[in-house]
Amino acid sequence: MPPEKPSAAAPSPRTALIADTALALIAERGMRGLTHRAVDEAAGLPPGSTSNHARTRLALLELTVRQLARRDAEVLTPAEFPGPAEGIDALADAIATVLHRLMVRRREHTVARFELALEASRRPELRAIYDTAGQGFRDLTAELMAAAGSAEPQRHALSLGAWSDGVLFTCTAGPYHDRAPTRGELRESVGELLRGMLAGSAGEAKTAGDRGVRAGG
Repeated sequence: MPPEKPSAAAPSPRTALIADTALALIAERGMRGLTHRAVDEAAGLPPGSTSNHARTRLALLELTVRQLARRDAEVLTPAEFPGPAEGIDALADAIATVLHRLMVRRREHTVARFELALEASRRPELRAIYDTAGQGFRDLTAELMAAAGSAEPQRHALSLGAWSDGVLFTCTAGPYHDRAPTRGELRESVGELLRGMLAGSAGEAKTAGDRGVRAGG
């Protein structure tokens, strides 16, 4: 999926180190393995360093979720991002590139994301933080679908996001965890999905136009 634009100022190097280490620990050990002491040890920091930046567990989780959003924003460079006039193939290629990198280069972050999403489902206070961090991504996806010609960009953004999350889960934690699809395979699949959704939008637009012509005639 296209990356999320970070909404907050970049953290200090020490804060970034703590958050990145927390992401690595979550991916490796699960949520139970995330403690302030474990972050200090894994990051090579003096005892108490993580507590100085995030006093509570919720504060540490919030710092981690926001850092994940920043890292996601780095998956696709501005030069790789398609313009609205480049068409479905360019959009499919960009989405496939992001998915492949999340499965291969940033697999650790993808696993941590699913762990954090599950934790958010059990902690209302984290739910709000997690959802807010991802809002920019959801808005951007809807904008891309609208630019591609979708008559229902919010609904299509939901479908695209759900499909992408399903592929990521299946190929990192599910039955295909040891067989990530190639970028070309992902491009073909994303293209099929986009064309299926947007063909329906084109048909609906044509039908509405025909109705208008008949009504005007």
